[in-house]
Amino acid sequence: MTSEVDICNYALNEIGESQIISLTEDSKAARLCNLVYNDTRDAVLRAHPWNFAVKRETLAMLAATPSFEFDYQFQLPADCLRVLKTDDDLTPHRVEGKKLLSNNDVVKIEYIARIEDTTQFDSLFVECLSVRIGAKLAFNLSDNNAMTQLLEQKSRDRIKQARSMDGQEGIPRSIEADVWLNSRQ
Repeated sequence: MTSEVDICNYALNEIGESQIISLTEDSKAARLCNLVYNDTRDAVLRAHPWNFAVKRETLAMLAATPSFEFDYQFQLPADCLRVLKTDDDLTPHRVEGKKLLSNNDVVKIEYIARIEDTTQFDSLFVECLSVRIGAKLAFNLSDNNAMTQLLEQKSRDRIKQARSMDGQEGIPRSIEADVWLNSRQ
């Protein structure tokens, strides 16, 4: 079972630093890991529709309506990092802040959720996250710009590999024709 500390220790190992025992210990490495962990996790989650982080939900309509362009607004789930699609992608919609605006009075979405429980993480996601954290910490801990650049490239490569593997699970997402594409025919 992988923990936040384990992920940070994998990152520290990438740059040749000593391991930490907790994110709250009094060491430079722990303070930096604690500083970047949550935002980096969310950024790596948001970058790709990881299978373990995709959720579906019917949104709650809000009483207030948008000032113009759309008829309804809906509250996005608190854990929503990115809306992937709605159940009716032919009807225009827009995400503004923590709300989704639409002309439909019922909206169902598929979205990337903020997953904080590390036991739910895919092993390739753990690798991607740890290398990305290592890239963020490398210069501050090693003062080595070449290592930082190496880890940034390694991070891009790992994410590309993980995306490929993750995308092979299940039926590929279909590309729906939209109004613009239909008008071209």
